Amino acid sequence: MSYNLITILGPTAVGKTNLGVNLAYKFKGEIISADSRQVYKGMDIGTGKDLTEYRINKTNIKYHLIDVINPKDEFNLFEFIKYFNTAFSKIRKRSNTPIMVGGTGLYLNSILQNYKLNKADFNDSYIQQLKKMSTEKLALILKKLNLKLHNTTDLLNRERIIKAIAVEKSKLKDDLITSNINSYNIGIFLSMDKIKEKIKIRLKHRLENGMIEEVKSLLDSGISYERIKLFGLEYKFIAMYLKDKLNYNDMYQKLNSAINNFAKKQMTWFRKMEKEGCVINWIEGSDYTKAQELIKRNYFNE
Repeated sequence: MSYNLITILGPTAVGKTNLGVNLAYKFKGEIISADSRQVYKGMDIGTGKDLTEYRINKTNIKYHLIDVINPKDEFNLFEFIKYFNTAFSKIRKRSNTPIMVGGTGLYLNSILQNYKLNKADFNDSYIQQLKKMSTEKLALILKKLNLKLHNTTDLLNRERIIKAIAVEKSKLKDDLITSNINSYNIGIFLSMDKIKEKIKIRLKHRLENGMIEEVKSLLDSGISYERIKLFGLEYKFIAMYLKDKLNYNDMYQKLNSAINNFAKKQMTWFRKMEKEGCVINWIEGSDYTKAQELIKRNYFNE
Protein backbone atom coordinates (compact mmCIF):
# COMPACT_ATOMS: atom_id res chain seq x y z
CA MET A 1 0.00 0.00 0.00
CA SER A 2 1.24 3.49 -0.86
CA TYR A 3 1.17 6.07 1.94
CA ASN A 4 1.65 9.85 1.70
CA LEU A 5 1.54 10.81 5.41
CA ILE A 6 2.86 9.48 8.72
CA THR A 7 0.72 10.15 11.79
CA ILE A 8 1.88 9.91 15.40
CA LEU A 9 -1.06 9.99 17.79
CA GLY A 10 -1.83 9.13 21.39
CA PRO A 11 -3.15 10.55 24.66
CA THR A 12 -1.52 13.44 26.48
CA ALA A 13 1.89 13.02 28.17
CA VAL A 14 3.07 9.92 26.26
CA GLY A 15 5.86 11.66 24.29
CA LYS A 16 4.31 12.29 20.86
CA THR A 17 6.29 15.45 20.09
CA ASN A 18 9.65 13.95 21.00
CA LEU A 19 9.03 10.85 18.90
CA GLY A 20 7.65 12.83 15.96
CA VAL A 21 10.60 15.22 15.90
CA ASN A 22 13.16 12.40 16.09
CA LEU A 23 11.42 10.60 13.23
CA ALA A 24 11.36 13.84 11.23
CA TYR A 25 15.11 14.18 11.75
CA LYS A 26 15.66 10.59 10.58
CA PHE A 27 13.32 10.65 7.57
CA LYS A 28 13.74 14.24 6.31
CA GLY A 29 10.35 15.16 7.68
CA GLU A 30 8.33 18.18 8.70
CA ILE A 31 5.82 18.21 11.54
CA ILE A 32 2.16 19.16 11.13
CA SER A 33 0.63 19.67 14.56
CA ALA A 34 -2.87 18.25 15.15
CA ASP A 35 -3.48 20.02 18.45
CA SER A 36 -6.47 22.32 18.86
CA ARG A 37 -4.66 24.65 21.29
CA GLN A 38 -1.11 24.80 19.90
CA VAL A 39 -2.44 26.91 17.02
CA TYR A 40 -2.75 29.85 19.45
CA LYS A 41 0.09 32.30 20.00
CA GLY A 42 1.16 32.86 23.60
CA MET A 43 -0.28 29.56 24.77
CA ASP A 44 2.98 27.65 25.07
CA ILE A 45 3.50 25.90 28.40
CA GLY A 46 -0.10 24.83 28.93
CA THR A 47 -0.36 23.36 25.43
CA GLY A 48 3.02 21.61 25.62
CA LYS A 49 4.51 23.13 22.48
CA ASP A 50 8.01 22.16 23.65
CA LEU A 51 9.54 24.15 20.79
CA THR A 52 13.07 23.45 22.03
CA GLU A 53 12.50 19.81 21.06
CA TYR A 54 12.30 20.83 17.40
CA ARG A 55 16.09 21.31 17.30
CA ILE A 56 18.20 18.15 17.02
CA ASN A 57 21.97 18.08 16.45
CA LYS A 58 21.97 21.75 15.42
CA THR A 59 19.17 21.03 12.93
CA ASN A 60 15.82 22.87 13.18
CA ILE A 61 12.89 20.60 12.34
CA LYS A 62 10.27 22.59 10.45
CA TYR A 63 6.79 22.63 11.98
CA HIS A 64 3.35 23.78 10.86
CA LEU A 65 0.05 24.72 12.56
CA ILE A 66 1.75 26.03 15.69
CA ASP A 67 1.41 29.73 16.60
CA VAL A 68 -0.83 30.61 13.65
CA ILE A 69 -3.62 32.61 15.34
CA ASN A 70 -4.31 35.02 18.21
CA PRO A 71 -6.19 33.49 21.19
CA LYS A 72 -8.85 36.20 20.82
CA ASP A 73 -9.76 34.75 17.41
CA GLU A 74 -11.74 31.63 16.62
CA PHE A 75 -10.16 28.58 15.03
CA ASN A 76 -12.35 25.77 13.74
CA LEU A 77 -12.14 22.42 11.98
CA PHE A 78 -12.45 23.97 8.53
CA GLU A 79 -9.50 26.26 9.27
CA PHE A 80 -7.47 23.29 10.49
CA ILE A 81 -8.09 21.31 7.30
CA LYS A 82 -7.29 24.35 5.16
CA TYR A 83 -3.99 24.95 6.98
CA PHE A 84 -3.22 21.23 6.90
CA ASN A 85 -3.74 20.98 3.15
CA THR A 86 -1.48 23.98 2.53
CA ALA A 87 1.29 22.58 4.75
CA PHE A 88 0.95 19.07 3.33
CA SER A 89 1.22 20.34 -0.23
CA LYS A 90 4.33 22.43 0.53
CA ILE A 91 6.06 19.55 2.33
CA ARG A 92 5.39 17.16 -0.57
CA LYS A 93 6.67 19.72 -3.10
CA ARG A 94 9.90 19.91 -1.12
CA SER A 95 10.12 16.10 -1.34
CA ASN A 96 10.07 15.94 2.44
CA THR A 97 8.05 13.55 4.62
CA PRO A 98 4.87 14.99 6.20
CA ILE A 99 4.44 13.81 9.80
CA MET A 100 1.22 14.74 11.60
CA VAL A 101 1.59 14.70 15.39
CA GLY A 102 -1.16 15.29 17.92
CA GLY A 103 -3.92 14.15 20.19
CA THR A 104 -6.98 16.18 19.15
CA GLY A 105 -9.28 13.42 17.98
CA LEU A 106 -11.53 15.56 15.78
CA TYR A 107 -8.58 17.09 13.92
CA LEU A 108 -6.84 13.74 13.44
CA ASN A 109 -10.05 12.08 12.32
CA SER A 110 -10.82 14.83 9.81
CA ILE A 111 -7.60 14.07 7.95
CA LEU A 112 -7.35 10.31 8.44
CA GLN A 113 -10.97 9.74 7.40
CA ASN A 114 -11.09 12.53 4.81
CA TYR A 115 -13.88 14.68 6.24
CA LYS A 116 -15.61 16.84 3.67
CA LEU A 117 -16.47 20.34 4.87
CA ASN A 118 -18.06 23.50 3.57
CA LYS A 119 -16.65 26.75 4.94
CA ALA A 120 -20.04 28.48 4.85
CA ASP A 121 -21.33 26.11 7.51
CA PHE A 122 -19.19 27.88 10.09
CA ASN A 123 -20.30 31.40 9.21
CA ASP A 124 -23.72 31.42 7.56
CA SER A 125 -27.06 32.60 8.91
CA TYR A 126 -27.84 29.10 10.19
CA ILE A 127 -25.11 29.52 12.82
CA GLN A 128 -26.70 32.79 13.91
CA GLN A 129 -30.01 30.97 14.35
CA LEU A 130 -28.32 28.30 16.46
CA LYS A 131 -26.82 30.91 18.77
CA LYS A 132 -30.33 32.05 19.71
CA MET A 133 -31.43 28.56 20.79
CA SER A 134 -31.29 27.05 24.26
CA THR A 135 -28.51 24.61 25.14
CA GLU A 136 -31.11 21.85 25.48
CA LYS A 137 -32.47 22.49 21.96
CA LEU A 138 -28.95 22.56 20.52
CA ALA A 139 -28.13 19.24 22.19
CA LEU A 140 -31.25 17.66 20.64
CA ILE A 141 -30.28 18.90 17.17
CA LEU A 142 -26.76 17.50 17.51
CA LYS A 143 -28.03 14.13 18.75
CA LYS A 144 -30.32 13.87 15.70
CA LEU A 145 -27.43 14.69 13.35
CA ASN A 146 -25.00 12.29 15.04
CA LEU A 147 -26.69 9.16 16.36
CA LYS A 148 -23.30 7.78 17.46
CA LEU A 149 -22.44 10.80 19.60
CA HIS A 150 -20.16 9.49 22.34
CA ASN A 151 -18.65 12.54 24.01
CA THR A 152 -21.51 13.78 26.22
CA THR A 153 -19.29 16.47 27.74
CA ASP A 154 -19.57 18.34 24.44
CA LEU A 155 -23.31 18.67 25.13
CA LEU A 156 -22.60 20.95 28.10
CA ASN A 157 -20.78 23.70 26.21
CA ARG A 158 -22.85 25.87 23.82
CA GLU A 159 -19.92 26.86 21.62
CA ARG A 160 -18.82 23.24 21.19
CA ILE A 161 -22.37 22.10 20.41
CA ILE A 162 -22.77 24.77 17.74
CA LYS A 163 -19.41 23.88 16.15
CA ALA A 164 -20.29 20.18 16.25
CA ILE A 165 -23.65 20.86 14.55
CA ALA A 166 -21.83 22.84 11.86
CA VAL A 167 -19.44 19.92 11.28
CA GLU A 168 -22.28 17.40 11.05
CA LYS A 169 -24.32 19.62 8.71
CA SER A 170 -21.30 20.29 6.51
CA LYS A 171 -20.83 16.56 5.87
CA LEU A 172 -24.14 16.67 4.00
CA LYS A 173 -23.11 19.42 1.58
CA ASP A 174 -21.87 19.20 -2.00
CA ASP A 175 -19.47 22.19 -1.97
CA LEU A 176 -16.57 20.32 -0.41
CA ILE A 177 -12.91 20.30 0.43
CA THR A 178 -11.04 17.13 1.23
CA SER A 179 -7.49 16.04 1.91
CA ASN A 180 -7.12 12.77 -0.08
CA ILE A 181 -4.74 11.36 2.49
CA ASN A 182 -3.52 7.81 2.98
CA SER A 183 -1.70 7.83 6.30
CA TYR A 184 0.43 5.26 8.07
CA ASN A 185 -0.59 5.67 11.70
CA ILE A 186 1.45 4.95 14.81
CA GLY A 187 -0.27 5.20 18.18
CA ILE A 188 1.62 5.53 21.46
CA PHE A 189 0.08 3.79 24.44
CA LEU A 190 1.01 3.43 28.10
CA SER A 191 -0.87 1.97 31.05
CA MET A 192 -3.16 4.49 32.75
CA ASP A 193 -1.00 4.23 35.87
CA LYS A 194 2.06 5.34 33.89
CA ILE A 195 0.10 8.10 32.17
CA LYS A 196 -1.17 9.34 35.55
CA GLU A 197 2.37 9.48 36.90
CA LYS A 198 3.65 11.33 33.83
CA ILE A 199 0.77 13.81 34.04
CA LYS A 200 1.50 14.43 37.72
CA ILE A 201 5.23 15.06 37.13
CA ARG A 202 4.59 17.24 34.09
CA LEU A 203 1.89 19.29 35.81
CA LYS A 204 4.10 20.05 38.82
CA HIS A 205 6.93 21.07 36.50
CA ARG A 206 4.69 23.36 34.46
CA LEU A 207 3.18 25.01 37.51
CA GLU A 208 6.65 25.70 38.90
CA ASN A 209 8.02 26.93 35.57
CA GLY A 210 5.77 29.68 34.30
CA MET A 211 2.36 28.23 33.48
CA ILE A 212 0.53 30.39 36.03
CA GLU A 213 2.38 33.45 34.71
CA GLU A 214 1.41 32.43 31.16
CA VAL A 215 -2.30 32.41 32.00
CA LYS A 216 -1.96 35.72 33.89
CA SER A 217 -0.25 37.23 30.84
CA LEU A 218 -3.13 36.12 28.60
CA LEU A 219 -5.65 37.70 30.97
CA ASP A 220 -3.57 40.88 31.20
CA SER A 221 -3.43 41.08 27.40
CA GLY A 222 -7.18 41.60 27.28
CA ILE A 223 -8.42 38.07 26.65
CA SER A 224 -11.54 37.66 28.77
CA TYR A 225 -11.81 35.27 31.70
CA GLU A 226 -14.69 33.47 29.95
CA ARG A 227 -12.65 33.09 26.77
CA ILE A 228 -9.67 31.68 28.69
CA LYS A 229 -11.93 29.15 30.41
CA LEU A 230 -13.08 27.85 27.02
CA PHE A 231 -9.54 26.62 26.32
CA GLY A 232 -10.07 24.12 29.13
CA LEU A 233 -7.70 22.19 31.39
CA GLU A 234 -4.69 24.29 32.48
CA TYR A 235 -6.18 27.55 31.21
CA LYS A 236 -9.59 27.03 32.80
CA PHE A 237 -8.44 25.99 36.27
CA ILE A 238 -5.50 28.40 36.54
CA ALA A 239 -7.76 31.27 35.43
CA MET A 240 -10.21 30.24 38.18
CA TYR A 241 -7.32 30.27 40.67
CA LEU A 242 -6.16 33.70 39.52
CA LYS A 243 -9.73 35.00 39.89
CA ASP A 244 -9.90 33.58 43.44
CA LYS A 245 -12.56 31.05 42.44
CA LEU A 246 -10.30 28.21 43.64
CA ASN A 247 -7.46 28.02 46.12
CA TYR A 248 -4.12 26.61 44.92
CA ASN A 249 -4.62 23.10 46.30
CA ASP A 250 -8.14 22.76 44.84
CA MET A 251 -6.91 24.12 41.52
CA TYR A 252 -4.11 21.55 41.42
CA GLN A 253 -6.31 18.60 42.40
CA LYS A 254 -9.14 19.49 40.00
CA LEU A 255 -6.69 20.17 37.16
CA ASN A 256 -4.77 16.94 37.68
CA SER A 257 -8.05 15.00 37.70
CA ALA A 258 -9.31 16.80 34.58
CA ILE A 259 -6.12 16.00 32.63
CA ASN A 260 -6.40 12.33 33.59
CA ASN A 261 -10.02 12.27 32.42
CA PHE A 262 -8.96 13.99 29.21
CA ALA A 263 -6.39 11.22 28.54
CA LYS A 264 -9.12 8.60 28.98
CA LYS A 265 -11.42 10.44 26.57
CA GLN A 266 -8.63 10.63 24.01
CA MET A 267 -8.20 6.84 24.16
CA THR A 268 -11.98 6.42 23.80
CA TRP A 269 -11.83 8.58 20.66
CA PHE A 270 -8.95 6.56 19.19
CA ARG A 271 -10.82 3.30 19.83
CA LYS A 272 -13.83 4.81 18.06
CA MET A 273 -11.61 5.68 15.08
CA GLU A 274 -10.42 2.07 14.94
CA LYS A 275 -14.00 0.78 14.99
CA GLU A 276 -14.72 3.05 12.03
CA GLY A 277 -11.88 1.44 10.05
CA CYS A 278 -8.88 3.62 10.87
CA VAL A 279 -5.83 1.35 11.27
CA ILE A 280 -3.57 2.40 14.16
CA ASN A 281 -0.30 0.55 14.77
CA TRP A 282 0.24 0.78 18.52
CA ILE A 283 3.65 0.86 20.21
CA GLU A 284 4.36 0.96 23.93
CA GLY A 285 5.76 4.34 24.90
CA SER A 286 7.63 6.64 22.52
CA ASP A 287 9.76 3.72 21.27
CA TYR A 288 11.90 5.34 18.57
CA THR A 289 13.53 2.09 17.44
CA LYS A 290 10.17 0.34 16.97
CA ALA A 291 8.58 3.33 15.25
CA GLN A 292 11.55 3.71 12.90
CA GLU A 293 11.38 0.02 12.01
CA LEU A 294 7.63 0.21 11.26
CA ILE A 295 8.03 3.31 9.08
CA LYS A 296 10.96 1.87 7.13
CA ARG A 297 9.06 -1.31 6.39
CA ASN A 298 5.59 0.07 5.75
CA TYR A 299 5.97 3.68 4.59
CA PHE A 300 9.23 3.42 2.66
CA ASN A 301 8.89 -0.30 1.77
CA GLU A 302 12.47 -0.99 2.76
